[in-house]
Amino acid sequence: MIWRHATGVIELNTPRILGIVNVTPDSFSDGGRLATLDDARRLIDRLVEEGADAIDIGGESTRPQGAEPVATAEELRRVIPVIDAARRDHPRIPVSVDTVKASVAEAALDAGASIVNDVSGFRLDPRMPEVCVAARAGVVLMHSRGDVADMATFVHAKYSDDVVADIVRELATQIDRASEAGVDRECLVVDPGIGFSKRAEHSLAALAQLDRISALGLPVLIGVSRKRFIGTITGVDAPAARVGGTIGANVAALDRGARLFRVHDVKPNRHALDVAWSIAMAAPRTRAAARAVTA
Repeated sequence: MIWRHATGVIELNTPRILGIVNVTPDSFSDGGRLATLDDARRLIDRLVEEGADAIDIGGESTRPQGAEPVATAEELRRVIPVIDAARRDHPRIPVSVDTVKASVAEAALDAGASIVNDVSGFRLDPRMPEVCVAARAGVVLMHSRGDVADMATFVHAKYSDDVVADIVRELATQIDRASEAGVDRECLVVDPGIGFSKRAEHSLAALAQLDRISALGLPVLIGVSRKRFIGTITGVDAPAARVGGTIGANVAALDRGARLFRVHDVKPNRHALDVAWSIAMAAPRTRAAARAVTA
């Protein structure tokens, strides 16, 4: 399986990591850390050195409490210089722009981004599919409900008795919308939207039954990094201290079919996912060897 994007292809024959770069003053975990362009460049350097396969740059927070929409001009001011610098500093590393605005996506793609990570799944801006098709961009369609201000809250966290069926049905609608607009299927990735319009039990159900989401036939990206449900389970209040829980969720997701992982802490997740993958790849050979010895 591959993920085609505007500047090439990401082969999904091993776990792939998108390193998070939030150029926002108010993101839930790391808002305000990147006050200057040089701060962002240093972080990108570190994420790439630690093993990131792509960089995901966002300029509008969807944090669980008090998120506010950002004006287009301000979002552009935040992300375009960072995208430009990332492409110059690391020309072989694909850049993803995390935005719900077609005008921001268009400017980002013009600046060298390869992927559009739309947390609204094409729901909020009707021009987004057109922009992605024109650039042949890679696309992440994430499951969410509501708008920027409330999609990460519990306002829309109302599901049937089968929450995963609801998620699959809504993702299928988003996939159909993208396909009808002309987005190449090889450019599409789906994200179940862990923590978005979901209580802890909803996120856990989506992760536990990830095979049902993989059955949509597209690569699956998981974004659990430092999220609230991990704190609920572990009792760890500080998002930056939820690295261990993040790793646990990502390894479980890998085992259930995910191949792409969006994380803040690249090195520990890189090591954990690579070891888990190596074990998974060794298992068939071990069983075959055991059968040969038994025979």
